[in-house]
Amino acid sequence: MAFVFKPSDIKKIGMLLGVPPRVSGSMQRFEVGGKNGKYKLALELYPNIRIGKRRGNLVSIYTESAHLQLHFCSGFVISEMLGEITFIGEQEGRLSGLIVEKQGGCSLYANVDRSLLSGDFTQLGPEVMLSGIALSLTDSILDDQKPASLEKRTRRKKARAR
Repeated sequence: MAFVFKPSDIKKIGMLLGVPPRVSGSMQRFEVGGKNGKYKLALELYPNIRIGKRRGNLVSIYTESAHLQLHFCSGFVISEMLGEITFIGEQEGRLSGLIVEKQGGCSLYANVDRSLLSGDFTQLGPEVMLSGIALSLTDSILDDQKPASLEKRTRRKKARAR
């Protein structure tokens, strides 16, 4: 696992959200809400914990009506201009992104084809376009290479074709 939340990452997240984390062991909890009180959520970050047989980062969001989790978070992007943080996880060319807004809103995009981030958004239907645009902020932190497991499958398919 290449990415693990560092203390400097936690500090940056807290600065954007405008609240310090509450710490319990390695877990960091941020409680945020809008000025109008309309939205409230709790963001919990679990760096490098055991998830099944592997270790990884877990991001959990708790709202009044939902509980969202992103397993094996591989990075994040802070947008001060938008007032949000996008947490990303990638597996075999598919992305999942969990977006937390400073005002207490959140969005989840799961199993999005990575090619949508760099394609022509105008060629997509409006129901698909939003995920590509929302997750395109993370393009700068994603590897330029295919995931290893995808490369292995591609090599196997080529070998079978010969």
